[in-house]
Amino acid sequence: MGDCEPVVSMLDEEENLIAALQRIAKALETKTDLTDDTRKKLADLGTQLTSITRTSENSDEGVHSEEEERMSEFEEQLNGLQTKIMSWEGQQSMLWDCGAEEAYEYLRCVDEARKLVEKLEGLCLCVEKDSKENELLRRVHDVVQTAMSRLEEEFMHLLVHNRMPFEPEHMSFRSSEEDIVDESSIVSFGDDSVDDGVNRDSMSRSSEDFIIELVHPDVIPDLKCIANLMFDSNYGRECSQAYINVRKDALDDCLFILEVEKLSIEDVQKMDWNTLNSKIRRWVRAFKIFVRIYLASEKWLGDQIFIELGSVSSVCFAESSKTSMLQLLNFGEAVAIGPNQPEKLIRILDMFEVLTDLMPEIDAFYFDEAGSSVRVECEDVIRSLGNCAKATFLDFENAVASNLSANAFPGGGIHHLTRYVMNYMKTLMDYSTTLNELLKDEDSVTVSPEMSPSSEDDSASRNPSSSSMAQHFRSFTSVLECNLEAKSKLYKDEALRHLFLMNNLHYIAKKVKSSELRTVLGDDWIRKCNWKFQQHARSYERATWSSILSLLRDEGLQNPGSNSISRTLLKERLQSFYLAFEEVYKNQTGWTVPDPQLRDDLVIKTSLNVIQGYRTFVGRHAINISERQIKYGADDLESLLLDLFEGSPKSLHGSHRR
Repeated sequence: MGDCEPVVSMLDEEENLIAALQRIAKALETKTDLTDDTRKKLADLGTQLTSITRTSENSDEGVHSEEEERMSEFEEQLNGLQTKIMSWEGQQSMLWDCGAEEAYEYLRCVDEARKLVEKLEGLCLCVEKDSKENELLRRVHDVVQTAMSRLEEEFMHLLVHNRMPFEPEHMSFRSSEEDIVDESSIVSFGDDSVDDGVNRDSMSRSSEDFIIELVHPDVIPDLKCIANLMFDSNYGRECSQAYINVRKDALDDCLFILEVEKLSIEDVQKMDWNTLNSKIRRWVRAFKIFVRIYLASEKWLGDQIFIELGSVSSVCFAESSKTSMLQLLNFGEAVAIGPNQPEKLIRILDMFEVLTDLMPEIDAFYFDEAGSSVRVECEDVIRSLGNCAKATFLDFENAVASNLSANAFPGGGIHHLTRYVMNYMKTLMDYSTTLNELLKDEDSVTVSPEMSPSSEDDSASRNPSSSSMAQHFRSFTSVLECNLEAKSKLYKDEALRHLFLMNNLHYIAKKVKSSELRTVLGDDWIRKCNWKFQQHARSYERATWSSILSLLRDEGLQNPGSNSISRTLLKERLQSFYLAFEEVYKNQTGWTVPDPQLRDDLVIKTSLNVIQGYRTFVGRHAINISERQIKYGADDLESLLLDLFEGSPKSLHGSHRR
């Protein structure tokens, strides 16, 4: 009404002016001193003013007549629209269930009602509040409001009942076999039943993004029409909220399908490692599928429906997906703030890398203010996981050094700690780029001189060795070697102590040589490690066989005062050899050399020395040794040596094996 007030005021002033002029003309006519000509002019002026007044009155009557006619047309139109729109209010069925023709007729009627609102709102600016125009406006507003409630229900109905099933073919990780297989690769320093594998999940980090249909494509045009009409009718907020509510539930269902549970920080902190490990693996896969497939498809769906409505799509997407994203991110945060256990590092790096890899997509999805909270939370979780991974990696060396044993490792085989550390380092090579980035600000670690690479080493081993991770790896192996030295001292038998160190150093060298660790530690490091295990192999041979083979020498066999061989001393020497050999057999059949090639080499070398010495000794004194004194032939001894290092103690019980 405020815009019409100046116009009304101007019309009133014009009427007042005409009336004033008429009064002046009549007053002048009564003057006695006016000439006839003047009186005539005043009379003509009065006539003209009267004519103007009558014309104005006639014009006003015409305008009022046209307005009344137009109001009558509006009322008739409104009555028709109201009848059609309200006829649906008593029906239980949904519009789109009755066919597209009827649904679009309803939309046409609602759109006409919306346009009628716009027309009446323009007219009502210049009329009184209780005018006919305002009465019609109130009625049409009521009709539109009823229609909008109906369309909101229809909008949600179309979204819900036309949802497409979400079951990607590549979700085979849901099978129960995953957890069974995974249990064998779970390791910790306190666990003596360690498997050789600390395996990284074989999940490609470069899978192609693709869109799936979340809602049947046939209803997208209908949803778009409803959304446009509701926004044009100033019911955009209701439309957006309806969309957000439905899609939020759909996203929750998606997480359920991906087997992502709603867990509190306390829930995560209470989990044993086996359970947590399984859930982290599932989380890594689920997060990638959720972002690259489901969120990408969700964004595409919103863009199709709200394509003509500016930023509405991004706002609806952010609001509908925020809860699900935060649920996923909260799990990552809960894992990151847990204790820095070495076995967690691989999984934490998996989480860190998948989040880092997906951050460009997340930034693109949540690019505006509406999605800023999700972007910030992602960055915070990445930072927390990175800090946790870094701290866990740096604590690893201390964990290796502090792994103490109260008892000697049975059989002198490859210690669980050796397997753990080497497989751990081998697996970490898959994360070398990430680890070097996380460790780039760390001070260089101190590496023992005997384990450091030579300056003359080839470039393939020299260049990678300059990285932060490489320095730490050299330190890890040095600390591991010191730990093994300490563990070897728990053996009372010197030969077994050397066998233990031989086995473990051979395993370390072989692991490095056959993996990417070679590029970090270098060939010179491998040569030094090989030299060390060979030294221990020779020390084992000396500790085991030197004293036994000394019995096969001629020294001390002569008769007193003569150069002739004493048959009695010879017999005693042979019996001592047999007893010593049987003792070695009884003990060392229970020892173990796990590597088949190393075991064969060791047995062959031992056999050559022992059998050759025995044959030479027996052959040299054949005339002084009776058949009964030969307890084992050379072939018997050679066969017995093949039983060594099998890890199953055996006894000869003094029997002959000829």
